[in-house]
Amino acid sequence: MAWAAGAVLLVAAAMIVPHLFDVGFRMRLVAESAPLFGKFRLHTGPGTVPALVIAFAVVLWGPALARRLPFGRLVALSSVVLFAWALSLGTIAGWQRLATKLSGYDQYLHEVPGASAHVGAAVRDFARRIPDYQPDSWTVHVSGHPPGALLTFVGLDRIGLGGGTWAALFCTAAGASAAAAVLLTVRTLGTEEIARCSAPFLALFPGALWLAPSGDAYFAGTAAWGIAALAVAAVSRGRRAAAFGVLAGLILGWSVFLNYGLVLMGLMAVTVLLIARNPRPLFTAVPAALAVVGLFALAGFWWLDGYHGVVLRYYQGIASFRPFVYWGWANLAAAACAFGVAGAAAIGRVPGLLRHIRRPLLGTPAALIGLVAGAALMVLAADLSALSKAEVERIWLPFTVWIAAGAGMLWYGRGDATARAWLAAQAVGALLVAHTVLIYQ
Repeated sequence: MAWAAGAVLLVAAAMIVPHLFDVGFRMRLVAESAPLFGKFRLHTGPGTVPALVIAFAVVLWGPALARRLPFGRLVALSSVVLFAWALSLGTIAGWQRLATKLSGYDQYLHEVPGASAHVGAAVRDFARRIPDYQPDSWTVHVSGHPPGALLTFVGLDRIGLGGGTWAALFCTAAGASAAAAVLLTVRTLGTEEIARCSAPFLALFPGALWLAPSGDAYFAGTAAWGIAALAVAAVSRGRRAAAFGVLAGLILGWSVFLNYGLVLMGLMAVTVLLIARNPRPLFTAVPAALAVVGLFALAGFWWLDGYHGVVLRYYQGIASFRPFVYWGWANLAAAACAFGVAGAAAIGRVPGLLRHIRRPLLGTPAALIGLVAGAALMVLAADLSALSKAEVERIWLPFTVWIAAGAGMLWYGRGDATARAWLAAQAVGALLVAHTVLIYQ
């Protein structure tokens, strides 16, 4: 409870502190509803009733279903419910807002027509076009990510799924699939029982508010499946281990060409191998990941060139005056809004794990705490990089979804009433933010 209370106090402080200073300081934050990126506005919309119904249903029946359903069905249902929960939260501000979020002038779809006409040239010139103040500079979101993100939307357009609505549904579905990937990882490294305990908390993930829609939802789902494949490789032998190691490398290799920050998933990959006490998957996963790097290099894009361009572009814009003295800790408050009070309480279990670090984790419920520790370490590393000042409630979705899953430890070994109480707290937090903050992307 202490960590949950601390998260609430941190969010409250991050909201209050800006108003203790002058208007100039608040303007430099470039976030009217700091620490969240949006503006305060009480509102309801088409998604209000569905969101309330889903929250009520998961709180009331989620624990019982998590215990009784066949595991495969539970995994699928968790992702389906998360998809519906995300769409409901995303449409509280209106259906049109959901359908057009990814097609604005600063978004990915704005660049799709030009890139689709000359894909090879777009990749070759990608790094050069990242810095701002050029006639052909990429828009904000395209410039802020490697070319894999843009190429994905070009691919969707070419198969007839172009436009904002299809992009929104694709990203939301990909993000919702993270629930299935995380559950499979937890069962693979831990136990089925602890995975079942995590299921309702993933279905009611508060960060769903930023899944629908955002490119970061797609990134979160992709990275989660890469970690799931690595977990299978780590507990397998022979051809199965090799096959899943290659798959993990390909997926994680692709993910770092979706989002520069996903290089931090290497910390989660190391966490998985430490839990399994098996480094052998590195011999297949690393070459597979490097093959992805090599293919992009052959196409004309070198990851490090892109990264240096992004750092330059970042400090050409609002990052140059957003104060790290505030965002250095307020980022953590924004992240707490995504993983919720139950996720914060799950982080509180990590110190206890570290005191008994020599105990084996594989095949035990404590494996879930190990995954939470890996995710928390990724959050800290991302924060200290100072390359994410604000908007992290969305940007860190690939990290916070694992922390939210850790809430299963709060229910493990306890009655359903405990699960319902924590689920209700998660739902109330998400619904409160969804109806009081008009989210920007």
